[in-house]
Amino acid sequence: MLVAAVRPAYDPIMGPPYHQFCPVAKAMELFDERWTLLVVRELVLGSERFNDLRRGLPRMSPTLLSKRMHQLTAAGIVQRLEDGNDVRYVLTPAGRDLETVVDALGVWGTRWTGKLGEVDLDPRLLMWDMHRHVDHAALPESRVVVEFVFPTVTHASRRWWMVITPHDVDVCDEDPGFEVSIRVTTGLRELTEIWRGEATWPDALRSGAVVVDGPSALRRSLPRWFDSPLASPAGHSAR
Repeated sequence: MLVAAVRPAYDPIMGPPYHQFCPVAKAMELFDERWTLLVVRELVLGSERFNDLRRGLPRMSPTLLSKRMHQLTAAGIVQRLEDGNDVRYVLTPAGRDLETVVDALGVWGTRWTGKLGEVDLDPRLLMWDMHRHVDHAALPESRVVVEFVFPTVTHASRRWWMVITPHDVDVCDEDPGFEVSIRVTTGLRELTEIWRGEATWPDALRSGAVVVDGPSALRRSLPRWFDSPLASPAGHSAR
């Protein structure tokens, strides 16, 4: 016999009730709160610590993030793990079941939400998202430093560095002090469109929308280093 989980008529941890038996309505009592599903997105993508969650949600206030983590924990979506001063947040089985929901929304959003506005472009989020989809197998075994230059972005966010080693990736908005292996100069919109699968590396390189400076072997292999979950396999081939 199946036994349904029972919640009170109004749960203060969740949003105001819709008073419908529909499971979509019940789920949305939690997930239509602002930022909630984006927090789940970050957890699905592997962020486990508060500061990492903030880097994936740079426009969300720390206070609101704390509130949403409390709500998700109380709702059984997230488990808080403490080891001394080290605190991690991991998805429960109920939370992991949301991965297909997040993936489906991403596919739908790419197909139907139209062109990005200027306010949607954020170099911090782009660099953070790219850093967690590095294909280490496609890179040299030595340390590689990629400098990204966005000439039309405000000075403070114009230059970024990604320091890639065989087992780690660091994103820096200040010069890390290592010799640059390869430099990518492009517009923020152009690189974002490549990352979203709306443009390809080969086309951007041919048109001059992306300019890559560095050794020829690194230039040829660069498109394969970043394995965007939104881009088609054809977009990873380089001339």
